[in-house]
Amino acid sequence: MSSPASTSRTPRTRSACAQKGARSRAPSPRGRGRGASKRLPSRPHRAGAAASGSSSSASTGLHSCTTESSACGLRRISSQTRSFSDVRSGFVAVAGRPNVGKSTLVNSICGGKVAIVSDKPQTTRRRITGVANGDGYQLVLVDLPGFQRPRDPLTEHMQRTVDASLEDVDGVVLALAGDEKIGAGDRFVARRVFGAGAPVVIVLNKVDRMTPADIAAQIEAASWLGEFHALHPVSAKTGEGVEALRAELAGLLPAGPAYFPRGELTDLSVEVRIAELVREQALALTRDEVPHAVTVEVEEIADERVTAVLYVETESQKGILVGKAGRMIKAIGSQARPEIELVLGREVFLELRVKVRPKWRRDEAMLERLGI
Repeated sequence: MSSPASTSRTPRTRSACAQKGARSRAPSPRGRGRGASKRLPSRPHRAGAAASGSSSSASTGLHSCTTESSACGLRRISSQTRSFSDVRSGFVAVAGRPNVGKSTLVNSICGGKVAIVSDKPQTTRRRITGVANGDGYQLVLVDLPGFQRPRDPLTEHMQRTVDASLEDVDGVVLALAGDEKIGAGDRFVARRVFGAGAPVVIVLNKVDRMTPADIAAQIEAASWLGEFHALHPVSAKTGEGVEALRAELAGLLPAGPAYFPRGELTDLSVEVRIAELVREQALALTRDEVPHAVTVEVEEIADERVTAVLYVETESQKGILVGKAGRMIKAIGSQARPEIELVLGREVFLELRVKVRPKWRRDEAMLERLGI
């Protein structure tokens, strides 16, 4: 595989695959030079020394499909990883329509909880940065909100975040839900992603729910979305195929020292991480009426106490969050507290309150205060 810095775009070619009928493409490089690339406006200064660590080489039952493979099949899809002589570091965006498992994928690659996970749309509202350190590289993953048509200032902010983040990355992961048919939403995201100018790695997620025949069919369908750099079937939930994907993404990174100190998993503030953990449990425990309308703000972090406010837009939503005799808000706190204590490294009392803030999703000042 040619270096992403020096390759040029070639016409798509199709070749028969050896086993299951899946197909691969000719290389789909880009002409964007590394030296000319901009950096994300919010990228931190690089750390003085690159992070190091170990990268497991354990084999998985799934393999990546790279763009120069001449034949591929489910048992062996021309798996390839890059070797590099110097430290590499860079940014890779993770994009996709809502509910394809982007946040679970980021957490799996980083080896820790970076982003909250929910089956509700709009779970990811801000750009989440996760850091994965390996042998000679630091991979910074940017978990983006799901692509959607803006309906209010909140979703407008979310889409501006997506657009800005795609302008300055070293690669893009296009995440697809393997157990769902590729549809108009996926094709819309693909057009945006392939137009960003960075190498695109297609990730077919949730293969733990699929048969080998279904995986082969989805690989074939996904291969027509655009000129991809590589295609990886994975299960972010079980970890199958994730190690090979991590190695593939590390191979996209330019030479350079680390951006983050070793051991730092994300650039999110403690306040934001705690607020997100509380919101995660509110999403998990409430009905469809509430998730879109709830946000969380941490008011205080003391030695033994954390105070946070859950904002909703109507009194009826507040009643749902509080619950009969306060049982719902107590359940939210009970489930969020253990993970908050892991973030803080100490036991705390978690105090939660619920307030009504009508139309907060349309309140620019509120969105700015929340950092969305």
